[in-house]
Formats: sequence, structure tokens, C-alpha cells
Amino acid sequence: MRWRNMRESDNVEDRQGQSPGGFGLGGVKIGGLGLVAVVVVSLLLGQNPLEILSMLAGDGAVTTAPAPGTSGAPGSPAVRDEGKEFVKRIVGDTEDTWGRIFQQMGRRYEAPRLVLFRGRVESACGLASSAVGPFYCPGDSQVYLDQSFFQELKSRFGAPGEFARGYVIAHEIGHHVQNLLGIAQKVEQQRARLGPTSRNALSVRQELQADCFAGVWGYYARQRGLLEPGDLESGLNAAASIGDDRLQQQSLGTVRPESFTHGSSAQRVRLFRAGFESGDPGQCDTFTAREP
Repeated sequence: MRWRNMRESDNVEDRQGQSPGGFGLGGVKIGGLGLVAVVVVSLLLGQNPLEILSMLAGDGAVTTAPAPGTSGAPGSPAVRDEGKEFVKRIVGDTEDTWGRIFQQMGRRYEAPRLVLFRGRVESACGLASSAVGPFYCPGDSQVYLDQSFFQELKSRFGAPGEFARGYVIAHEIGHHVQNLLGIAQKVEQQRARLGPTSRNALSVRQELQADCFAGVWGYYARQRGLLEPGDLESGLNAAASIGDDRLQQQSLGTVRPESFTHGSSAQRVRLFRAGFESGDPGQCDTFTAREP
């Protein structure tokens, strides 16, 4: 995949060095108010606030981690973060793609922000860990991604390749497109009136549409000469590897279609291919189709 030929997005926020919910010092976690209290007390006692913080840390010194993308040594050149650059360029390309599509629809595309994190992250949808995988939060219109998922995609799910990673990002951007078009809001309204099985079936349709939207992005990436031989197969393999039936078979030893929330491997492959071959979001209507 020729991702280095893509435009970098300015809408990627790096929180990989942050811990949500407070400042961690050794075994002590201090929130914002606690930090203010430490500073006030230390000044009243004539102490250096850093000395107090270092004692709380229990190691006799306060150290700060180097910012992501730097070597940490004074005067040293920045270390290239290829993983972060990849994400920024994929996001930038989705912005270009959906910007043009929305313009053709007579609408304006409002780009989402993608947040990189490690371990866990605070969003408008609540505190989430990397165990949930990449996700989109409609409450703040942001995509959240722990890049360790890409390694899991390769080693656990057997889906290596740059286009496989691009598909994952484009799928989450697809949920943002649903949000902008009012589809996500209608789904939530319907979900509130349904029982568990019907809610799951509705979620499957929503997720499959996001797969199709990811395929639409892939169509335009191919049109611009950004794909290489084997890229499509990489994306299709990724879609198949995270189908509900395959995941359930691996973890439970059985398949329960009534509990599907994202769709089977065959469905995910079919909808991704539908978007990839047509480049038409109109081909991604999984809600009125008899079978998604």
C-alpha cells in the first residue's frame, strides 16, 4: 500500500503517554485537586513542590517520560513514529475521500478526530480499555485507537498487512459518516424499542454498513493508484478474520447467530467488497435490504 503518498491529517491526537483519571506517581495516584493541594502545602512549608511529589513517588526523584516521537535526550533529533504517521495518513485520505463524496451530495464533511491511546482512555462514551478494540464515540465524534490492536490483528486474528490496518480505521470512520448522516441516531431510537435479539440484529446492519463505507474508501484509494497487488486480499482477510462466527468458534467452540453484533465473516467480506467494487455509498444500505 502506498500510504506515504497520502496526505497527513491534522485531526489525530496523541494521548499514548497519558493516564486517564489523574497523575500516577509510583503507587500513588493524584487527581487535579490533589496536585493543587500538594503544591499549596509545600509552599506553606517552604518546600519545593517537586521534592514533595518525588517523595510521594517513592523513588527520590520526579522523572518525566519523553514525549511520543522523541528520543528524550536534550538536543537529540525527533525519532520517526512510523505507526503514528501511518494512522495520520490513512485518516487524511479518508478525509479527502468523504470530503469529495459529501460535496457531491451537497453537504459538508466534518472530519472526526482520531485519538491514539494506550491501555485505557476517557471518552464522552465513558472510560474504555484497549480490550474493547478500536471504537467510535458519537458523543464526541471521535475515533479511539490503541495501536496494539494492529499487532493483535496480525498475530491473533491472522490478518497482517497495511491495508488490513487501513480497513480497521476506515471502518470506524464509517461510523462517523453514519453519525453525520443521521443514521446512528435513528438506530439508537429503534434500539430503545427492541428486545435483545432484535437489537443485536440491528447492530449487525449498522456494523456491516460501516464495513461497506470502508470499502468505498478503498475504491477511491485504488482509483488514486494507492493500492498494490495483494492489498484487497489483505482487507478481505481482515474483514473475515473478525466475523462474529469465527470469533465465537475460536473462543466458545460454538456459533450463536442470535448474539451476533457485527456480522458473520461472509457478511463482512460481502459488504466490504460491495463498497470497494462500486465506490457508491448508496450500495451500502443494509437497513432496507431483506438480508444484510
